[in-house]
Amino acid sequence: MLSRLQELRREEETLLRVKAALHEQLTRLKVEELALQSMIRSRDEDVAAAPGGGDPQQILGQMDNEAAINQTELQLSIRDYEEVEEEEESDS
Repeated sequence: MLSRLQELRREEETLLRVKAALHEQLTRLKVEELALQSMIRSRDEDVAAAPGGGDPQQILGQMDNEAAINQTELQLSIRDYEEVEEEEESDS
């Protein structure tokens, strides 16, 4: 019974770390969203001032690359927490 309680506590700690990582990722994404909105507004103003400026394909490619990087960082963070949990379980 005591070992089951300890196991549940370890799982709770792991879930709290994952939750913190997800919260951090969400905060980063919100900041990036605001930055992208600002960039879009600035680009729109530049396009309005000088027609023919800004390559939409390049801008979309950069946004896709950043999204892929963020997704990879999140996956690595979760994997790190899972590895820590496995090490704690094997130490017990």
